[in-house]
Amino acid sequence: MIGTYASIHNTSGPRERAFTIKASIIGWIIGITFIALLIILSTPWRFILWIPYSIILPIGIITWNKTQQKIREEESKKKIL
Repeated sequence: MIGTYASIHNTSGPRERAFTIKASIIGWIIGITFIALLIILSTPWRFILWIPYSIILPIGIITWNKTQQKIREEESKKKIL
C-alpha cells in the first residue's frame, strides 16, 4: 500500500497520475486474485499457478515502466513547447 501511494504521489502530471492509478488498481486486482487462488486451490494447482504469474508479473512491470516513461517524455515535451 505504501508503494502504491508513493507511485501515485511521485507522478509528474495529470495524465501520468491517471495511468498510475489505473495500473495500480489492475495490479492490486491481479495480486489479490493470485493470493486468493493460492488459498483456495489444492496443492498441485497451487504450484502450477506460479507459472503464469511468474510470466505475467515481469511483463506487467516492464510494460508499466515503459508506458510511464513514454507519458513523462510526452508531458515534458508539452511543457517545453
